[in-house]
Amino acid sequence: MHPNLSALQQRLQHQFSDPQLLQRAVTHRSYSGEHNERLEFLGDSVLNLAVSSLLFTRLRELPEGELSRIRAHLVRQESLHPIAVRLQLPEVLRLGEGETKSGGKQRPSILADALEAVIGAAYLDAGYDAAQALVHRLYEGVELSARLRAEAKDAKTALQEWLQGRKLRLPLYRVVDTTGAAHAQVFHVECEVPEKALRAHGKGGSRRAAEQAAATAMLAQLNHGSRA
Repeated sequence: MHPNLSALQQRLQHQFSDPQLLQRAVTHRSYSGEHNERLEFLGDSVLNLAVSSLLFTRLRELPEGELSRIRAHLVRQESLHPIAVRLQLPEVLRLGEGETKSGGKQRPSILADALEAVIGAAYLDAGYDAAQALVHRLYEGVELSARLRAEAKDAKTALQEWLQGRKLRLPLYRVVDTTGAAHAQVFHVECEVPEKALRAHGKGGSRRAAEQAAATAMLAQLNHGSRA
């Protein structure tokens, strides 16, 4: 096994009986036909179940709706990306030459997918209990508290509730530009609140991500204005 993968196993605190599973988990489709997408599919389901069990145990007072919202927050790309970086997955990712040159080793979507694939590989290697234990270790540093409950409310929802609470119309979102190569597009979105004569901009690897970024920027403007 490559030394980098041996070091990754130490960080995961899981020794693979079948090292080929881990190697496939860090292999992008641009590198080889033996890539990690099927493991990612499996790992996504294992991750959701393992996080659900963690929340069910740790947040006993919360109803189903809030648990679902927090789970969605914990398993989204924006939450998985820093975990993947902490595990130093960029150092072990196997990408094609073109993907590497375009910055694929730092791309949040690729890193989040690889993390899910690693979880799927652990499940196939040692069963659900081992995979669940791995997921719980990955989230050891996450504070499951009222603060997280607030963060779990996505920016678009929070903005909508802010406006509705003041009997204002819903915001308008529009894509104002797209940049980058076809396989790595960046969307630029404008969020407008006409009744406040405010506009904010955001960008992201998908239209949804860009809208969320724009909504976050708009909330910052509105909250700043309300304190002024």
